[in-house]
Order: sequence, then structure tokens, then C-alpha cells
Amino acid sequence: MPKVLVSDKISPAAIEIFKANGVEVDYLPDVGKDKEKLAEIIGRYDGLAIRSATKVTEKVIAAATNLKVIGRAGIGVDNVDIPAATKKGIIVMNTPFGNSITTAEHAISMMLSLARQIPEADASTRAGKWEKNRFMGVEVTNKVLGIIGCGNIGTIVADRAQGLKMKVLAFDPFLSPERAVEIGVEKVELDDLLARADFITLHTPLTEQTRNVLSAEAIAKTKKGVRIINCARGGLIDEAALTDALKSGQVAGAALDVFLEEPATANPLFDLPNVICTPHLGASTTEAQENVALQVAEQISAYLMTGEISNALNFPSITAEEAPRLTPFIRLAEMLGSFAGQLTETSIQGVRIEFEGAVADMNTRPMVAAALTGVMKPLLADVNMVSAPQIAKDRGMQVETVTREQQGAYENYIRLTVITERQERGVAGTIFANGKPRIIQVKGINMEAELTPSMLYVTNEDKPGHIGRLGTLLGDLGINIANFNLGRMDVGGDAIALVSIDGELTEEQLGRIAALEGVKQAKALKFNM
Repeated sequence: MPKVLVSDKISPAAIEIFKANGVEVDYLPDVGKDKEKLAEIIGRYDGLAIRSATKVTEKVIAAATNLKVIGRAGIGVDNVDIPAATKKGIIVMNTPFGNSITTAEHAISMMLSLARQIPEADASTRAGKWEKNRFMGVEVTNKVLGIIGCGNIGTIVADRAQGLKMKVLAFDPFLSPERAVEIGVEKVELDDLLARADFITLHTPLTEQTRNVLSAEAIAKTKKGVRIINCARGGLIDEAALTDALKSGQVAGAALDVFLEEPATANPLFDLPNVICTPHLGASTTEAQENVALQVAEQISAYLMTGEISNALNFPSITAEEAPRLTPFIRLAEMLGSFAGQLTETSIQGVRIEFEGAVADMNTRPMVAAALTGVMKPLLADVNMVSAPQIAKDRGMQVETVTREQQGAYENYIRLTVITERQERGVAGTIFANGKPRIIQVKGINMEAELTPSMLYVTNEDKPGHIGRLGTLLGDLGINIANFNLGRMDVGGDAIALVSIDGELTEEQLGRIAALEGVKQAKALKFNM
């Protein structure tokens, strides 16, 4: 039974979901604040469910000897060292949709509060003043709202804004023109948005590309008197530049739920009267907290119990429907990679993976990850499907994928080619009706062989007597043959023998096989079945 640690406070209903799914769970909501204690106990667990308080550092990940998945109940994963988790082979999931409506509603609330100066008017009225003339607001009807980042939350904001009869512009490099039309926004470049928007709201992740997207230079391009809302991430706005623009009147007001440094207990923006501040409340509704807790429990349970992967940040998703169909081909891809990797003796420059037939229409990314795992594992033991693509990238390995319709006799067909400084070596396989992977071609030589835990691979000259000599020697060595598979390119040319054997070959035994007349290469191959 897999075991999960919940290290932050989450809904009790989430704990019950883990149990109902057959997952053992320890609910220790205070341990996440104690990094030393977390590192001490994390090795006992297969899964970790967190919110924002737990800091999953490189040290914690190094101690997580059994950890397979980290699930964040919420969208932000700034508190998880994702590169370290990826290299350790740990899947990192979040729950991007559980608090989308809540965050979008907060942005709209902040915009309306800013338009009508509600917080300041409230404070003034409570102080016994009646300053009707001081708090002259603006309508949002027929105003232009510029959305920077039109993903899930940005799309909901756009929908709500359109309900308020606003004209919506969107800047998002990944927003297609067709999608823009579908959601009723005008897709524009950033400079166009800055020049036209009466209100600007940010809904993009914080990356090196988006950091200070509203810089001093960008703010100078805005319409004078623009109002800015940020319920996404601190760091998207240059706070010093925003302070200056608020003082000069270039920006009429700002509503901020996030800050560069949090908790934000002191900030020059707090002293300005035309600024509304909230303490990162975007996801803080009862419904949202319940939703993300239940969602993360379901996601972690599904992965640990069935292999289903959803909302992973460092691995392609695999749906519950896909998992049964993909699993045999993922296994085939890994075994093809392992086959080629065990035969490779020089540095690998690239890998080409070709998918033909029905398999080409499936989700190929997990199969690519599995193939890379197989290729690299003989050289780098501590590698798996999560870490393999990143390790390949770090090492400058060129990875090419090709998909095409069925052209040959096989309904499904995967070919993996390893490219080294000396040669290219290809191996192809398929899945037969029994669901077992089979080799169908090696180095351009057609042959059929079922992969087994222990195998002998021999390349030899195609001359009479070789099979007899090899069989006799294996008998003399006490090696029992379970299956003997042969293939050749041309008469008298290179031939391949792929022999399933009981037990494992020693180096001395392998040396005697390699010394046989006509043998060019002899390798012992091992596969985890």
C-alpha cells in the first residue's frame, strides 16, 4: 500500500479520499514548517501533499529516497525545487483549475474596488467624514481591459469583464487567433495593449520572460491614468517603477494581491492612497480551498494506484483512459532503448524515435521519455521517465521524434536509433496480440524475438557451422537455451543471433563466446520484465 505524507493543513475530506483510494496517509500539518523534521521523515513516503507552507528544497528531495510524486494543492509551486525533483525522478503536480474562478473573481473585485475607490471611501466614512466629492470614480462599462496572460484564469476574467460590457484585449504568445475569437477577445501585441487599455490585469506565471513585464519602460507606454491589477505573481511588475508612476499620475491606481517579497509587511506602495493591497487572497475562498485539496488527493492517489498522471509540471499527462493502451507501448519503448543502450559503447550524440501506425496517433511523449530512460540507464543507473528528458537535454543529446501512418505489415511499430560519433544503431519492435513486446528488426536485419530477462546478443559472419559451434559452446558452459532467434542481411554477410538463456553469463563465459570463429560482437543483455 503506497504511503502519503500531508505536511500542510488541508480539508479533512481530502484525507478520506486518500483512504478510500487505498492509500495510507499520515496527516502531519505542522511538519512542513520544520525543514529538518521533514527531511528526516520524508524517506518513508511515496507521495507528498502540500500547500504553500512546506518548502520542498533540494535537501528534502535528496532525503526522499522513496518519493514518487509531490502534489501542490493550488497552482503556485514556487516552494518546490522542480529541477531537483525532476532529476530525482519525482513527478510534481499542481491543481491549476481548483482556484481559477476564485482568483478571477478576486481580480474583478479588485478592479471594481479600484474604479470606485471603495477601500479608501470606507475608511473615510468610518472616520466620520462624508467626502462625496473626494471619491469620484469611473465606470468600467465600455472601458478597455487589457489582460496579460490569457490562460485559464485570464479567460475567466475576460468572460466576467465582457459581462460588465468591457472591451477585452489579450496579450499572450500562446493564445491562438482561433481561441481568441472563441473567447471573444482581441489578440494584440504588448505595446498595443499598453497604449489602449484603461485597466490592465496580469494573469501569467512568473518566468524569466515575464519578470517585470510591466517595467518602467512598459509603464511609460501606457495610457495616462491607467489602472493596474495584479492577482497573479509578485515580480511581474517593477514595484519601484509602479510607485513612481502612481506618484506622477501616469498610473491612476493599482490593486495588488501579490508582491515581490511575501509576506509583505513593509512596502513603499503601502503608503500611497491610490493603492489597494490584499495579502495574497486570490485563492482564499472556502470553495477553492476545498476544491484544490480534493483535487490533489485524487491526483496523487490516481498516480500511485493506477499510473494516471494529470496536471504534472515535469512530465506529460496520462489520462485514466490512455493508461491501459499506453502502458504496453511505454514498456516496449523502454526495452528498445535498453536494447540499444546496452549495445552502445561510445558517447551518444542523439536519439531518433519513430512511431508508425496506430501508435503514432497516441500520446507519444511518455513513450519518448521511456525510450530515453532505457537508452541512458546502462550508463546512468539513477534515471527514470521523469528525469530522462531533462538529463538528455542537460547533456546536449539531440532527440528527434517522427510519426507516420502505417506503411508496413505491422499495425504498430516503434523504431529507436541511437546516433554515436561512430555509427547509427537501430532497433525496432511492436506489441503482439498478447500484449508482449517483441523485437522485429535489429541494425536493419529483420528478425522476431520475444525479450526475456537474460539474453545473449551475437553479431557474426553468416557462414555454415556458426549455429552449431555457438550451441555446443553454450552447452559446454552449462547455459540452457530458452529460445534461439536468427536474422541476416544477405547470404554471407552479417548475421545476428538473439538467444534467450536461463541464468546470467559471466565475463569469462562471454569472452569464450566472443572468441568463437566468425563472431564480431558478443554482449550479455538484461531486461527488467
